[in-house]
Amino acid sequence: MNLIKLCGKEKKLWKVRRIHVDLLKRNLIRKDVYIATSLITTYAKCGAPEEAREVFEQLGEPSVVSWNALISGYAHSQLGDEALKCFKYMQNVGVIPDVVTYICVLKACGIIGSYEIAHEIEVEVRKKELVHKHVKLGNALVDMYFKCGALEKAREVFDHLTVRDVVSWNVLITGYAQHGLGDEALKCFRQMKDAKIFPDVVTYVCILKACGTVGSLEVGQDIDVEVRKRGLLQKDVMLGTSLVDMYCKCGALEKAQEVFAHLPMWNVVTWSVLINGYVQHGLDHEALKCFRKMEEVGTSPDEITYICILKACGSVGSLEIGEEIDAKVRKQGLLQKDIVLGTALVDMYSKCGALKKAGEVFEYLPVQNVVSWSALISGYAQLGQTNVVWNLYRRMRREGVVPNFVTFTVMLNACSHAGLVKDGEKLFNEMCVVYDLTPSLEHYTCMIDLFGRAGHFDKAKALLEKVSHSGHLPLFLNILGACKKWRNMKLARWLFEKLIELDENCAAAYVYMENIYAAAGMQME
Repeated sequence: MNLIKLCGKEKKLWKVRRIHVDLLKRNLIRKDVYIATSLITTYAKCGAPEEAREVFEQLGEPSVVSWNALISGYAHSQLGDEALKCFKYMQNVGVIPDVVTYICVLKACGIIGSYEIAHEIEVEVRKKELVHKHVKLGNALVDMYFKCGALEKAREVFDHLTVRDVVSWNVLITGYAQHGLGDEALKCFRQMKDAKIFPDVVTYVCILKACGTVGSLEVGQDIDVEVRKRGLLQKDVMLGTSLVDMYCKCGALEKAQEVFAHLPMWNVVTWSVLINGYVQHGLDHEALKCFRKMEEVGTSPDEITYICILKACGSVGSLEIGEEIDAKVRKQGLLQKDIVLGTALVDMYSKCGALKKAGEVFEYLPVQNVVSWSALISGYAQLGQTNVVWNLYRRMRREGVVPNFVTFTVMLNACSHAGLVKDGEKLFNEMCVVYDLTPSLEHYTCMIDLFGRAGHFDKAKALLEKVSHSGHLPLFLNILGACKKWRNMKLARWLFEKLIELDENCAAAYVYMENIYAAAGMQME
């Protein structure tokens, strides 16, 4: 039995199968329920739930422990529906669930987001007065409600727990952090400390994520000091990676590099976090250097690393490194497996102006979604190949792919640069009416620019009035700067007044107006 458990820890499925064959020969599966149950659990841990089911079906009358192993196996493999089916069948054949059963089933409810079934289970376990006796069950309830998106209910259950251990607080903090509520997670962290509950590694990992979400560098630095004092940074690579990630998200790249340099070991996740941090802050050359160092020390990149570094290649136009990564990705057979990675390749080639290569990769993708279509269309739009842009857009529509915000931004920009006023207006209306998308500031900017370039100043002004509440100075400055070329003094004065309303100390507005007056042979009053 110990050998079976060891195989589960090592995730060596082939060894488990060998042991399974040996057990069948010796007829031990039917004779020893503990061995059979251990085999079910191990198959599940190795990601083979169907083989776990086969072993289960060889049992005469499965006990609750065996049922738990099977339900847990399906939940472990993210097969929530199958886990719930087993739970119902288990009850139908008269096997009474225990605390472990309920914990496994609540996990399954969280996987599929089944609030209704989970609520029924909560009612059942409360009737049996199990929640007050078993902290793990209470924690599972809180976790499940978070996963179902019922945040208020999760907090309500948490507040009524008679005992709260560090896991309870971790579930609460993680739940808020995963829903992007970093401030709420930080508040819970402070409450946890007030309750004299000592944080563990999981707590720190979760709260560092929250710090990164809200940009709370100060709290992040305090945690950095705390984990160093406890000597945890040298023991746990996940904690070190979380600290690097937090500093990257807070824009403290030097600090992130410093923490990274002092870690006892680096894995592919740690390298990817640092590379992504550089890319997110526009330090693409640093990202490329980091990628080279990663290869030098013998760490193999994964899909996330490749996606990050392809973005850097596209930003700096590094076609050579991009092609090198393309070759590695194909050699590893990743292009057919990962649509996000394939799309990143299309985007990189498009941004580097290698449109033939972009098209080749695009056609090779197993699925062409709206993101990959938009990346390809954007590449041709950047080079002013308007006819190809429109052909691709029409083909995308014919193939049933629904355009998104990015697609319309690219298309409207293309219309603006090509002076296609009617086409731009039609697209804008299509976006609003047909696809029920609310235009962003970027879409309005495209349309205003389109109208301005074509001399349709009344239409440009009408749209400007719609977005004047946004207070977006760059938009107004951009249009004001173009008024010199348009020779439209009336629109320039109106824009200048709006800019001064937004910021009376806007120096750029005065500079633009002086240039416009000078071009018109007039003096600014």
